[in-house]
Amino acid sequence: MDLKPLEEQVVAVVGASSGIGRETALRFARRGARVVVAARDEAGLRSLVEEICGAGGDALAVPTDVADYARVAAAAEHSVATYGRLDTWVHCAAVALYAMFADTTPEEFRRVVEVDLLGQVYGAMAALPHLRREGRGALIHVSSVEAKRAFPYHSAYGAAKHGVDGFLEALRVELRHEGLPIAVTQILPASIDTPLFDQARTKLGVKPKGVPPVYRPGLVADAILAAAEHPRRDLIVGDAGVALALIQRLSPRLLDALVVRGGFASQRTDEPKAADAPSNLDAPLPGYDRVAGDLGDRALGLSATTWLATRPAGRLGARVGTALGAALLAARALRQRA
Repeated sequence: MDLKPLEEQVVAVVGASSGIGRETALRFARRGARVVVAARDEAGLRSLVEEICGAGGDALAVPTDVADYARVAAAAEHSVATYGRLDTWVHCAAVALYAMFADTTPEEFRRVVEVDLLGQVYGAMAALPHLRREGRGALIHVSSVEAKRAFPYHSAYGAAKHGVDGFLEALRVELRHEGLPIAVTQILPASIDTPLFDQARTKLGVKPKGVPPVYRPGLVADAILAAAEHPRRDLIVGDAGVALALIQRLSPRLLDALVVRGGFASQRTDEPKAADAPSNLDAPLPGYDRVAGDLGDRALGLSATTWLATRPAGRLGARVGTALGAALLAARALRQRA
């Protein structure tokens, strides 16, 4: 499937005010794409547009709540009204809740699913008519490795990400059945150093953190840009995520044991945080219009499997890297249990 070079594309990035979405929008703009950025945080969008335009790029901000289909559709229509078309839709918006399922309220579970699953569905619904009219294009949905294997404290988040996986599988084959050259890619990051952990609602009594190792947002942005030119089906970002998904396929019970052993404490910091502390579950939090979280140089900037998978000739190498990474991770885990 042939997609336009990035410098010829009009790209919408949803969930762009911070984290992966913000870095992705910046990189698209640097490559010459015209970028539409959408999110709930209007101040974050303004600062992003100023950054892009200040560097010579072309960007438009459209405040959007992905849980409201009418607003998502309006964002897509505004993109076309301004730039004449839409070539790629990148959906990054997500919220997180850290809590045992027994401590999760029905309202909290519903809200996570509204944003993290229905928001993705609404994005595809809004973008598809415009991509159909163009006759080609790309839907790129940023999900999580938790679409393949959920972690404790994430019952709502994991359910939503598994839902995204199933939704995209159905959509992909429907478009193929119709003969439409519209690429559908799911990006599945491992733990990424973004402000998500600062903004998440937590009932752990402490601020949460990503299951290590944690990678830099630029790795995910690079994978998204690669998929916008060279379509992929699923693209896991981070060697640890690749290994995790493979072990899940080979031996879910082994992975259950490993997660019970280390999956709880590894998500807890020592920084106290109350359950009623401000979070972005229901409304945006000001002051998080940045790409990275708190790790700085401690976040990993390299992933061999991601590098291989994002190159047109690298798929075989990516499979080899996947197998090796999983074997090493399993061997280390078994040594720890011995």
